Amino acid sequence: MKQIAGIAALLVSLVSVPALAEDRFAKVEISSEPVAGNVYMLKGAGGNIAVLVGEDGTFMVDDQYAPLTAKIQKTIAGLADQPLRFVINTHWHGDHTGGNENLGKSGALIVAHENVRKRVSSEQFIAAFKRKVEPSPAAALPVITFTDATTFHWNGDKVRVQYVGPAHTDGDSIVHFTEADVIHMGDIYFNGTYPFIDVSSGGSVDGMIEAMDTALALSGKNTKIIPGHGPLSNPAELKVQRDMLATLRDRIQRLVDSGKSRDQVVAAKPTKDFDGKFGQGFMTPDIWTGIVYDSLAAKPKKS
Repeated sequence: MKQIAGIAALLVSLVSVPALAEDRFAKVEISSEPVAGNVYMLKGAGGNIAVLVGEDGTFMVDDQYAPLTAKIQKTIAGLADQPLRFVINTHWHGDHTGGNENLGKSGALIVAHENVRKRVSSEQFIAAFKRKVEPSPAAALPVITFTDATTFHWNGDKVRVQYVGPAHTDGDSIVHFTEADVIHMGDIYFNGTYPFIDVSSGGSVDGMIEAMDTALALSGKNTKIIPGHGPLSNPAELKVQRDMLATLRDRIQRLVDSGKSRDQVVAAKPTKDFDGKFGQGFMTPDIWTGIVYDSLAAKPKKS
């Protein structure tokens, strides 16, 4: 929970970091954990990173915050001496894309769904935090984009980057290292906490559940799952969170359908029997219930 709390304190920015805020990253350490094959998971502040190393060069998924780039590069150098060639962005939030500019300038090619480039290249507003996000500089923008999926044949693996439709945002991709049997979920999966759903960026609770179903369909019993936040996971744990989301989505939907207001739905405490396990992160039960209400209330009414 200490790790989750530390991540939560940083997550609320979800944007590039002002110079005065860089001090809070001074004591952050980047750790690496072997996952399977040549895939490692890196943890620090912000979203979890996946790294595939080998003779073709290093392949990375997400890159945390700009002030951590040098530490991330140092950690990767301890795993392999080949240059970083590709960086995949699972979505647009700054705790996953903050290092783009530094890594792009160092020669890495940034790859993402086309909606990620649209959002990082223009001003955004994250309604849940009432925060305006300035456009990223040109060097931080993905230079390769796709609409559905793209595949890398790299370091002896076949790495499929698959768009899963609106989920956490409208630009979410999962990254499947098929030979290593590893899936990076991005922020579709917050292991151990209620997940943030950025409704103002096109996310939805229904999309989160559908994206989890997509990942589970790709998984075998031994598949390793890298969540956007939290410890390394597996399909069984992902299924627990997927079922929790479906249960609470259905509960809140019934309250919405009965005509209750947002405040009334929050006051009804529909998550209370799950709060002990999932409600200890930065998405507190009341905040999360309100976000799910917003997601469901925005759905077109059935005729």
